[in-house]
Amino acid sequence: MKFIVSSSALLKQLSAINGVVTTNPVVPILENFLFEIQDSVLTITASDLQTSMITEIHVEAKEDGNIAVPARILIETLKNLPEQPVTFSIDHDTYAVEISSDNGRYRLAGENATDFPKIPTVSNATTVDMSTEVLASAVSNTIFATSSDELRPAMTGVYINLSPTNTTFVATDGHRLIRYRRVDVASSSAASLIIPRKALNLLKSTLPSENVPVTVEFNQSNAYFKFNSIKMICRLIDERFPDYENVIPADNPNLMTIDRSEILSSLRRIAIYANKTTHQVRLKLTGSELLISAEDLDFSNEANERLSCEHDGEDIEIGFNAKFLVEMLNNLSCKEVTLKFSAPNRAGLIVPAEQDENEDILMLVMPVMLNNYV
Repeated sequence: MKFIVSSSALLKQLSAINGVVTTNPVVPILENFLFEIQDSVLTITASDLQTSMITEIHVEAKEDGNIAVPARILIETLKNLPEQPVTFSIDHDTYAVEISSDNGRYRLAGENATDFPKIPTVSNATTVDMSTEVLASAVSNTIFATSSDELRPAMTGVYINLSPTNTTFVATDGHRLIRYRRVDVASSSAASLIIPRKALNLLKSTLPSENVPVTVEFNQSNAYFKFNSIKMICRLIDERFPDYENVIPADNPNLMTIDRSEILSSLRRIAIYANKTTHQVRLKLTGSELLISAEDLDFSNEANERLSCEHDGEDIEIGFNAKFLVEMLNNLSCKEVTLKFSAPNRAGLIVPAEQDENEDILMLVMPVMLNNYV
């Protein structure tokens, strides 16, 4: 089998799917890309058994065939070659792969393509269409709040709930919860799924900067994403997601609206002086003034700042983990945010002061008890 392809074009396609390839995989052949040629189209597959990514590129080829090619050495070779046509020659008896370029010849040991695991197909699927812009926004707004606790697998991914009127994306790690809702994405039938964090990270890094359509198909076990020449199939998390709606406090009489960049900058400075175990900061609302403070009794460190805000409700003092607040506020792009409180021992809510007509963002963060200095 022999084919000719542009070195930079091939590198671009390989780089898009290379994130799936892991070092020391369960099955050694997964350290390879699967190359399959049919009718002068090279289909390249990378997989870690849980997630698979597939891309296509047109090549010059006179015959069909397949081979598994070592991913790391191929990527490194192409990275260090200038743009030029390269010729791949494959010996199907020995699985040897020879790459010829203007600069020289490179020989590497491939493997039998039949040993590469079969990629699952998504049958009896529910389909929903959205744009890369919507998908990227949904992933960016939720993925940082997923849990890394493997004992609670449902929380290590993002929950997606489709309905005829909207689509809701939810992530939580038990300390904070993000609910991101789109009214411009809907499904004719109600359905839900949990997509693993790794698959979403791969998706996020692969989505193109231009706004193009994405087709999402899923059944009980797998989800399938397709955009441009990229396809991704991932195994879903087969667990029950927590009843998140019951966690969100409905009655929040204390409302504070403040400039997002001001409170974010202040929290970043104050957090330097917080206890390194609890990362606790105090928010004290008195009239139209917000006092942010932190102290670390172990090292006699303390800091406080005053900010002006719009406040509707009673005076309140409440403690939060500064790291969570900073990360949540940093993921918002609005000018002003509204913080909603009910009591010092109940969760606080963060929402953009003005929401886009197609999206609804709600961030929940659990309080840290004010007397809990370690």
